[in-house]
Amino acid sequence: MYIKIYETDESLLVTVCDRELIGKTLKSNGLKLEIDEEFYKGELADAVQVQTALQEATTANIVGKRSIDNAIQCGAIDSSCLIYIDGVPHAQMYCV
Repeated sequence: MYIKIYETDESLLVTVCDRELIGKTLKSNGLKLEIDEEFYKGELADAVQVQTALQEATTANIVGKRSIDNAIQCGAIDSSCLIYIDGVPHAQMYCV
């Protein structure tokens, strides 16, 4: 999985993406998700690194089965909040 962290004074945005999805564009039912290398491709990370970053995040974009599974395991997202684009799970997380 790739993980990329964007930090500001007010927030911590984390992107997590399955490796094989980088550079792809997913489309279905009027939805389009560009898995842009510049936005999503950061460092390769294992499950523990992903879960730790998601637990600290204020906002997250997560795409791909392995990435989503890790987010669910650490409680960052709930499986009922997923959308599927071209068969690939995607979720966004916001802490309010």
